[in-house]
Amino acid sequence: MILHFYFARRFLWLFLGLFAVFGIFQGLLDLVEELRSLPDGVSFAQVLQLVGLKLPEGLYQILPLVMILSTIALFLGLARSSELVVARASGRSGLAVLVAPVMVAALIGAMAVAVMNPIVAATSKRYADLRESYRSGEASVLSIGAEGLWLRQGGPEGQSVIHAQRASTDATVLFDVSFVTYAPNGGPAQRITAREARLEDGAWLLHQAKAWPLAAGLNPEVGAKNHASLRLPSTLTQDSIRDRFGRPSAIAIWDLPAFINELSDAGFSARRHVVWYQMELARPVFLMAMVLIGAGFTMRPTRLGRTGLAVLSAVLLGFGLYYVRNFAQILGENGQLAPFIAAWVPPLASVLLALGLVLHMEDG
Repeated sequence: MILHFYFARRFLWLFLGLFAVFGIFQGLLDLVEELRSLPDGVSFAQVLQLVGLKLPEGLYQILPLVMILSTIALFLGLARSSELVVARASGRSGLAVLVAPVMVAALIGAMAVAVMNPIVAATSKRYADLRESYRSGEASVLSIGAEGLWLRQGGPEGQSVIHAQRASTDATVLFDVSFVTYAPNGGPAQRITAREARLEDGAWLLHQAKAWPLAAGLNPEVGAKNHASLRLPSTLTQDSIRDRFGRPSAIAIWDLPAFINELSDAGFSARRHVVWYQMELARPVFLMAMVLIGAGFTMRPTRLGRTGLAVLSAVLLGFGLYYVRNFAQILGENGQLAPFIAAWVPPLASVLLALGLVLHMEDG
């Protein structure tokens, strides 16, 4: 048991050290990117705020890479100090030595999903809102519930609040929709209802619309006008709506089941969110696979040579399995694979492949 705690503590410190190093590099790269892309009026403090909000998402995405590099560093260090040889000479098999790092990887994965995932969801959403407000001066918001779809758009002419009873799967065609536009000073200016609103380049195209002026002191019904078609300027695009409507990573895993139910009740497809939810649940298994892969190539005496080739092989295999996992996610989101299969088969297959590799390296 003492030996297991020793290996677990050493692996954990290596993981935290590499995680901190990657965090510094990620922060510096994000800082350069934000300074390059943001307008001149944004202060350095605001840029640092954006970098701090973006950093958790970047670190969350590279967890598998940090995990496999930590495993490689652990077993290379144990091999160079002959501690791995001593452990085997005392009767410990290679699989027994792996128990502690694999358990630490599982705990890190569970903590990442339970704690870091909600943090990433909150910070990424805040980052998107702030960055859009710094670039265009206004923020757009999308909300989905049992009462329908709510959108907010902004621009130089003021804000607009949009409500629709139903929408297409990408939320670019709204049905039974109402618009309330606000003047730049914040007061309501106009209310419009329409049977259908379709998002085109830079505008909403409304069909069978009726508009009421909301100026103070006027009877709105007296000034109301009917329009067979009406064009309203919009700062929204299909990509911006898709990002807000279709990014499951912007929703905390604890809120995802309720959000999936709301999407289904509102008539939208929740497949992307279901696939993401299952993949997050399977993340600890995939991190365990990364540990097994790293160990399979580096649990060997250094006197055998070709250490660099072993490290390169481990990293390349880890990247290959990571891309297979992402490819399965795409197939699941497109409906070509069931969400459960797309999320769980790649991590489980990676674990079995890595176990086979470890057993081959140990027993030949």
